[in-house]
Amino acid sequence: MLQSVVDRFFGLKENGTTASQEISAGITTFMAMSYLIFVIPGMLADGGLPRDAATSAVIMVTVAVTLLMGLWARYPVGVAPGLGITAFFAYYVCGPAGFSWQAGLGAVFISGIVFFLLTVTRIRQFIVNSVPLDLKLAIVVGIGAFISLIGMKSAGLVVADPSTFVALGDVTKPEVQLAVFCFFLTAALMVAGFRAAMLIGILATTAVGVMCGVTPMPEGSWVSLNLPDISSVFMQMDLKGALSHGLLSIIFTLTMVDLFDNMGVLIGLARKCGFMKPNGDIRNLDRAFITDSIGTMFSACMGTTTATSYLESASGVAAGGRTGLTAVVTAVCFILALFFIPLVAVVPAYATAPILILVGALMMQEVVNIHFEKLEIAIPAFLTIVAMPFTFNIATGFGFGFVSYALIHIFMGRWRDVTPFMYLISACFVINFALRA
Repeated sequence: MLQSVVDRFFGLKENGTTASQEISAGITTFMAMSYLIFVIPGMLADGGLPRDAATSAVIMVTVAVTLLMGLWARYPVGVAPGLGITAFFAYYVCGPAGFSWQAGLGAVFISGIVFFLLTVTRIRQFIVNSVPLDLKLAIVVGIGAFISLIGMKSAGLVVADPSTFVALGDVTKPEVQLAVFCFFLTAALMVAGFRAAMLIGILATTAVGVMCGVTPMPEGSWVSLNLPDISSVFMQMDLKGALSHGLLSIIFTLTMVDLFDNMGVLIGLARKCGFMKPNGDIRNLDRAFITDSIGTMFSACMGTTTATSYLESASGVAAGGRTGLTAVVTAVCFILALFFIPLVAVVPAYATAPILILVGALMMQEVVNIHFEKLEIAIPAFLTIVAMPFTFNIATGFGFGFVSYALIHIFMGRWRDVTPFMYLISACFVINFALRA
């Protein structure tokens, strides 16, 4: 009976999936996202927020907004405070810019209001619809390249180099060797057709790491029933401070970056889930946008940074996630994580990073559908794809692609082929680039 209700509510059959497949995908997404439990609060603490309170706030926001994404928007996407936005918040807004974290949270809240207004007026939907299909596909491929770079960096296969910017990491380290083991084990299982290949790869590699002494088991109790108090960060945003002159540019930057970061992730995942129609339209996208705009306002109220759709959700999609049930399972895992934080910490980066590399390979498959034989398409698509990993920013890839697409068509005398929204977006990106400089 329960299975029938779940099937009808999420539309499992019509999406070609099963409950067990969705559960496996949800756990896989959680495994890939679980690092945020430790990384995001650490960055917020560097920005001045109390770490314990920030940890609880981050997990609570992740649970609430991911549940909304699964139960209402019906997308297999995990939503949580964004890594890049949090770094901008902690190391610029609360650092060189000289603002308090309370004023920074006020800026996050206001940017959420802007997102919400853009969504309910369907402007965000118009923006998506105004983007040519080839650029949408380039966004998917660019995200694939970006997420692979993140995976290689987390695995230690790619490191910073003062001469060449990036270089091969130390492959003699056991963590790097275990990451390579995880990559090929998971790849082999995927080629063999195992639906839970990614989850098996993560768990098997973690087990090998523990047995080899590379990853220690947590000391003391694995369960903690005492949740940190979030009263020190709850409803602490300073709206008046956020409207000061210096923060107006920060609000604009937060809005632009999150708008297109989130849009890029949703477009990419929608394509892989089969939510994108042949003409480029995406089903339920308005609900997904409303979810993330509500999530951003909720994040500021709870005491953390902008909630955004996570790229790591692509690992769950690649594992077979096709409906909101995947997101619900991910949210449930984060609820449990509140009580099992010591145990969650056992899953190391070398066991999840290779999954991101493989997800990038899957997303790269869309490159064959881009009309590279047309230079007016090939050049903006190329810039979109390479700018994301090279600048380590999805929104920058959007900007390079959009601006070049508009300018090339203007110089060709075909300016009428570009929609007014594309010109508006391109102008906004030019302003955004100037503000960042």
